[in-house]
Amino acid sequence: MAIRIAAQTAPIFPKGEIATVNNHTGTVWLTELNKPDSTIDIAVANATFAPSAKLDWHIHPAGQILMITEGTGYYQEKGKPIQVVHKGDVIKCVPGIAHWHGASPKSSFSYLAVSTNSAKNKTVWLQRVTDAEYNSVKN
Repeated sequence: MAIRIAAQTAPIFPKGEIATVNNHTGTVWLTELNKPDSTIDIAVANATFAPSAKLDWHIHPAGQILMITEGTGYYQEKGKPIQVVHKGDVIKCVPGIAHWHGASPKSSFSYLAVSTNSAKNKTVWLQRVTDAEYNSVKN
């Protein structure tokens, strides 16, 4: 008789607190895992999105890397189609390019965000993602 071990479903990193800033729609939880300092100038955050939650259009002047840890989400750069992303995908947010990311309608979505060069990498927030933009995904 084989013994079955249940797969672990608990998240690796803490979910954090519900974000109260006005740069997203839906419910988003954030937790800062590493603050940049003079030795290692890298910020690392864990973000979790409820289904359909999304960030507004924004720019990272020095870029960012997203490592998808759970769920299914969307990533879109201005002028390009939406990319459907899944657990295990890595997204390079190119410096200076307007983009947005968030959860698909039927899935929560989590990622680790890694940002370097903190003095030059303050996020520039733009307009909300419209329903037409969000719903333009091609499956």
